[in-house]
Amino acid sequence: MSRVAFAPAKVNLYLHVGAPAADGYHPICSFMAFADLGDRVSTFEAEALSLRVNGPFAADLDHDDNLVLRAARALIAEARRPVAPVGVSLEKYLPVASGLGGGSSDAGAALRLLREVLSLDLDNDRLEAVAASLGADGAACLWGAPAIAQGRGERLSSAPGLPPLDIVLANPRVAVPTAEVYRAFDTAGRFSDVTPPHAPDAFEDATELAAWLAGQRNDLQRAAIAVAPEVGAVLETLAGEPEALLARVSGSGGTCFALCAGDIEAESLAERLESMAPGWWVARCRLGGPWPDPA
Repeated sequence: MSRVAFAPAKVNLYLHVGAPAADGYHPICSFMAFADLGDRVSTFEAEALSLRVNGPFAADLDHDDNLVLRAARALIAEARRPVAPVGVSLEKYLPVASGLGGGSSDAGAALRLLREVLSLDLDNDRLEAVAASLGADGAACLWGAPAIAQGRGERLSSAPGLPPLDIVLANPRVAVPTAEVYRAFDTAGRFSDVTPPHAPDAFEDATELAAWLAGQRNDLQRAAIAVAPEVGAVLETLAGEPEALLARVSGSGGTCFALCAGDIEAESLAERLESMAPGWWVARCRLGGPWPDPA
């Protein structure tokens, strides 16, 4: 019977980015949390490692160099022994190049799933190292739990406790390549201190969290808007709506999120956005994690 792993959308509540090191990589400090919506990864019988992609955003993916395949190959290499052939199926519900860590989350779900399906004797540290080798969001997206990510994203520490959080995601359906955003960011030269900001042990409600986040930033936000002005239009719209306690770009764009006081406010905002901008991808969801895999 096929097994399924959930690959949740990642949201950067804040993202501070430092000056590039000699190797070109930027140190970061980011508070990442995960939504209860995302992609799904499953396995099927196959004669060789292979990938099937379905879902509303399947056509936007490179099927030959997909992160799921790269993750599977890296995992098999780390296992250092022959494994049974397996097929991997990806149901793609999240927009591509959208700042939601979809590719990294898909890879993380595949790593967790394949370790189990192939009965690989790899502990969590080795699995996390494989995930981190795949990209800056890899380690955090492997577990899908709120975390403070530092370094290149591979150094994870516990995040403050979060209350139930209702948010609305909005994307103008424009891909925003991360490399282009970083080029624009480097040109502007507005680099940050990446020391984790002081935070309480836990936030009581969304209003308290929004007030604290107002003192933080997404350092890639300006660059993302410069690369894709449509993202700026989404952000401006969200920020002007009464239900939004806070509006911000996630990751390198182009999805923006609005933090709301509760489910009723999020539902109202999402319905109005769908009416105002039918060409956008809009989703109401709950933020936190980790979320269980589908039964």
